[in-house]
Amino acid sequence: MAIDYYKLLRVNPDANAEELKKAYKKLAFKWHPDKNPGHDRVEAEDKFKQISEAYDVLTDARKRQIYDFYGHQYASFKHRDAREVFADLFGDDSKAMENRLECSLEELYSGSKREIMISRTVVRQSGKVRKIEETFVVTIVPGWKKGTKITFPKKGNQEPGMAPSDLIFVVHEKPHALYEREGNDLVVKQSISLLDALTGKTLSLTTLDGRNLTIPVTDIVHPGYVVVIPDEGMPMSKEPTKKGNLKIKFDVKFPSRLSAEQKYEVMKVLIGS
Repeated sequence: MAIDYYKLLRVNPDANAEELKKAYKKLAFKWHPDKNPGHDRVEAEDKFKQISEAYDVLTDARKRQIYDFYGHQYASFKHRDAREVFADLFGDDSKAMENRLECSLEELYSGSKREIMISRTVVRQSGKVRKIEETFVVTIVPGWKKGTKITFPKKGNQEPGMAPSDLIFVVHEKPHALYEREGNDLVVKQSISLLDALTGKTLSLTTLDGRNLTIPVTDIVHPGYVVVIPDEGMPMSKEPTKKGNLKIKFDVKFPSRLSAEQKYEVMKVLIGS
């Protein structure tokens, strides 16, 4: 059976690209299968396929020329999937709604719960789009890393004729004043005087969960020296009973100058050792 693509889209044969787009948009939203559940879905899928086929042909200059010359019954085209045509024009209805979840290192160490209010669009039964605000509870698991994603299926934005997208929170780590994270390890950069490097020093650190950590340094500290304290790093989210290490990286501060007498005393100590 011959199909009149122009009549199908309700446009004139000389319709331009903008008129075709406007006509297709109106009909595609009306007949999109996701908007016509139940017993109406079969008819909607057929209509949606036909109007997408018509739009695909009439917006392609070569196909349209062939169609106009030979007509539908003689013009043979390889048609794209109807949803692909729709997605090319209006975007993929599965595109997620992503939000940054800024987390302190303390939260990622101990875990926490956040209540986050999100503004999103939904479609009423009438087809009208409205904006709503909704609160989501996000449980932050100890040990989560930057880039971890928390997904709330079908809780993102919705457009007419499309299923709601997913809502995704993506973890981002806030910089910490003392600690840096390296995978599951925590790193502290500690400056130390030459005197302390040679004679020893006791360090005091406050952990991310508020404990006081006393670390005696008795070895001679050379530039690049690292003290490793097992099980004082970040928790491992997939192995909650395990933690990484705490690494203290030393930077030895040398004096800017020494008097002749001081140099002599240092030489006596070093030669004597």
